[in-house]
Amino acid sequence: MTRPFWIRLVANPRAAFGLVWLGLVVLAALAAPLIAQADPFAITGSPFARPFGESGLGTDSLGRSVWSGLVFGARTTLLIAVIATLSAVAFGGLVGALAGFYGGRIDDLLMRLTEFFQTIPSFIFAILLVAMLSPSATSVVVAIATVSWPPIARVVRGEVLTLRSREFVQAAITLGERDAAILLRQILPNALSPLIVTGSLLVATAILTESALSFLGLGAPNLMSWGFMVGAGRSFLRDAWWLVAIPGVAILLTVLSINLVGEALNDALNPRLRTP
Repeated sequence: MTRPFWIRLVANPRAAFGLVWLGLVVLAALAAPLIAQADPFAITGSPFARPFGESGLGTDSLGRSVWSGLVFGARTTLLIAVIATLSAVAFGGLVGALAGFYGGRIDDLLMRLTEFFQTIPSFIFAILLVAMLSPSATSVVVAIATVSWPPIARVVRGEVLTLRSREFVQAAITLGERDAAILLRQILPNALSPLIVTGSLLVATAILTESALSFLGLGAPNLMSWGFMVGAGRSFLRDAWWLVAIPGVAILLTVLSINLVGEALNDALNPRLRTP
C-alpha cells in the first residue's frame, strides 16, 4: 500500500528540517508586531550594541533593533516573494497552457515570446524594471514576476502537450466541451504536481532577487527587509559583523529550506519515485 503524500514528505529528514524552519519563519512574520521589541525603524538603544545582551540580537549603526528588523523583514521578504511567485505562476501557466493546447502558430508565437524573455539576464532586467517603475514593493513584485514566468510557461506547456493526447481529453473534445472547460477541469488539475514543485523553487529565487534588489537600495524604501539589513550593515562589517551575518544566515537558511522542501515535494509527487 502506497503511503499518503504527507507521510512521504515528512519522512524525508531534509524536508522535515526545511518545514520546521519555514514554519518558524512564517510564524515570526505573522506575529511580528507581538514579538518584536519595537518598530524596525525606531531607535531603541545605543548604536552597535552587541547581540545576546540587553538589546537581544543587538542594534545597528542608528540604534535600531536587529531582532525587530529580522522579524518584520521576514514578513516583507516572504510576502513579496510569495506574491511575485503566484503572479509568475498565473501568467506563465496561462501562456504555457494556451501554447500547449492550441499548438501551431499560437504555440510558436508564445514560445518565441518566452524565449525572448529568457535571453535577457534576469537580474539585470529586474534592476531595469524597478528603476523604471521607481523603487517600491509593487515594483519589486512586478520585476520578480516578469523575470520568473518563462520557466513556468515551459513546464506547463510540456505537461499540456503530454496530457492533450490522453484519452480522457480527447473524449472531452469529441463531446464538444469548451476549450476553457477542458483546460480547467481536465488538463490543469493533472499538471499540478510539476507546477507546485517549480513554483516552490521559484519562491527561493524570488527571495534571493528581492534581497539583492534591497541590498542595492532598489527595494521598498519604507519597509524593512533582510536584503535592506544586509545592505545597511555592509559598511560596518569589520566592527559589527552581526548586522550582516544575522539577516544573511536567515536568507541562507530560508532559501535552503525551500529548496529542500521543493526536492522532497518532487520525490513525493513523482509517481516514479514513490516507495510503498
